[in-house]
Amino acid sequence: MSDPTHVHAFLPGTDSVCAPMVLFHGSGGNEFSLMPLASEVAPERAQVGLRGTVAIEDGYAFFHRFPDRRVDEADIKRTVPVLAEFIEAACTRSGITRRPIALAFSNGAIMAAALLLSQPSALAGAILLRPLSPFMRDLPHRIDGTPVLIIDGEQDDRRAPDDGLRLAERLIRAGALVTHHVLPVGHLISAEDQRLASLWLQIYGR
Repeated sequence: MSDPTHVHAFLPGTDSVCAPMVLFHGSGGNEFSLMPLASEVAPERAQVGLRGTVAIEDGYAFFHRFPDRRVDEADIKRTVPVLAEFIEAACTRSGITRRPIALAFSNGAIMAAALLLSQPSALAGAILLRPLSPFMRDLPHRIDGTPVLIIDGEQDDRRAPDDGLRLAERLIRAGALVTHHVLPVGHLISAEDQRLASLWLQIYGR
């Protein structure tokens, strides 16, 4: 299924009560990349897999970076409202009436964090794996009580040591209910990420 700005894939769930999952892949991924993980973490939930609109060598990303790998914040700010509108439309077309919870990795986790901070009505919560803050400064929007799980890798060579912590603190200042873990792993998703995400959903994802 396609849209002028985005492509997505839909996998129906068996539980119509639980919030659905909207999936944000990492750099080089596509709309199907996180479906296996989502099926392990929350097999009963409907899934909406998103494809980023930035074509890169081996797949897609959700936003541009500068040559030195810095986040293009202006590009994210342009993209966020369009993506929020698309998520709402994609969920409606799929018969989903509840706000979704994001399951997001790396590049996608940065974009999901941007949605939380600047379009607070788009998501009911988020699992952010290996994120960093999309913005240099706090935004005025409030996300009081929105649950967020952040999981960093202590040996992640794609992130500075405090990237996840800075994002956690920014979200907390905005009112989010943040759970933050640092695992002794690298950038790739581990079995412990999966376990923690599943437990978090049981507590905060209803």
